[in-house]
Amino acid sequence: MPLPLLAEGASRGLSGIPYGYTALKTAAGLIAVTALKRYFGGARNVADRVMHSKVVMVTGGTSGIGAAVVKDLATRGAQVILLTQHSPSDPFIVDYIEDLRTSTGNELIYAEQVDLASLYSIRLFATKWIDNSPVRRLDMVVLCANTQKPSSSRASYGTSEGLQEEWQINYLANYHLLSILSPALRAQPPDRDVRIIFTTCSSYIGANKLDLKILEKATVAQPPSKSSTGAAANKKIKNGPEALVTSSSMYATSKLALMIFARSFQQHLTYTPRTDKQNNPLPPPPARVLVVDPGFCRTPGTRRWLSGGSLWGLLFYLITWPVWWLVLKSSDQGAQSILMAAMEANFSGVGITAVISLDEVKNMAGENSDMTGRKKVGIEGGTLLKECKERQILRSEIMDEKVGKELWEFSQRQIEHKEKEAALLRAMEKKAKAEEEKGKEKEKKSPSSKENEKPAEAKKKK
Repeated sequence: MPLPLLAEGASRGLSGIPYGYTALKTAAGLIAVTALKRYFGGARNVADRVMHSKVVMVTGGTSGIGAAVVKDLATRGAQVILLTQHSPSDPFIVDYIEDLRTSTGNELIYAEQVDLASLYSIRLFATKWIDNSPVRRLDMVVLCANTQKPSSSRASYGTSEGLQEEWQINYLANYHLLSILSPALRAQPPDRDVRIIFTTCSSYIGANKLDLKILEKATVAQPPSKSSTGAAANKKIKNGPEALVTSSSMYATSKLALMIFARSFQQHLTYTPRTDKQNNPLPPPPARVLVVDPGFCRTPGTRRWLSGGSLWGLLFYLITWPVWWLVLKSSDQGAQSILMAAMEANFSGVGITAVISLDEVKNMAGENSDMTGRKKVGIEGGTLLKECKERQILRSEIMDEKVGKELWEFSQRQIEHKEKEAALLRAMEKKAKAEEEKGKEKEKKSPSSKENEKPAEAKKKK
């Protein structure tokens, strides 16, 4: 059948083939769509690594890119600890973990309740993790949790401690978690490849310059009411004169702050003395901090932002879905750069350079080496991962040690202040609840109640 058609087309031209022009246009269209889809889909991770016995802690691992990362690492045999805002006994978490264990053939998948919108919840988990002897194994921390308010939102909302939600979840929660887990990360054996992977967004490029005075006002919400407790104490923040209060700019600012902290945390891991007080001429290779930009993906958060959080916006998104399907990555495609950061051998802090003498270390200079003789990798060397390649960071303040120190101290003060306020509020609520219970007990034991009981007893005797 094809040969006569081809012969007819060769002799009489394309018009001699039935529906020839239609077939040609359709084929050209399919080829164009396939090429565009391949282009927008981004690069694929080609790195491979055995993940058996590795302990990986993941935030945001129940949906979107985080879920794709968790599934891939679990398939490779890693022990995965999901940090979720839900209780491990929540039906959704129970079913989700069971499905993961079944699909990956890996039983070493667990969940821990950590609400990133609550500093108190983060401290409870992190202190419980490090309060262990010997130190618990921790090979990798993947920070995928992220939030962004819909584009139509005119106001932002605060967390239970009274902080702007995007600021706390996107940045401050990561700072709080890692600063407490720092001793556990630094106490890992020298031959263990420890990595901390941050996820960022290209919006950091257009973020406002960090002004800590403005930031202090913009990130603080109205304090939670005394009658509210926990995550239910969300408060509305009215837009003030500060430009940082708006949702889009705060999101970009939180990502910029996260990248500044990433470099500061790498230096903290590198130059802070080990807790086991080893006296080696060269300190053991520290954990590696890597920053990844997964690109624009069709995650639940992206859909929420595009739809504006409204039914009309959702209808618009559904109508235009073929466009988003074409230009946005899937969650699996967005996870490729993160998986490369987790598995690429060149990003390891172990065994990068051979043993060298102290004289050679002192004489070393250059962009790719520090004073300990180790190659600078990732954020320490001024690069982030995007499309499975190292790209230069486009904001100079990220590499500025002074800015990093100021932001570190500002974050520490903010957390201390908010934790004290929250602790005082919890104590007041506990006291009020105890007084209420005492009042109920007094009512039960009051004389009036006894008098009411006597007639009832007399009736029973009759």
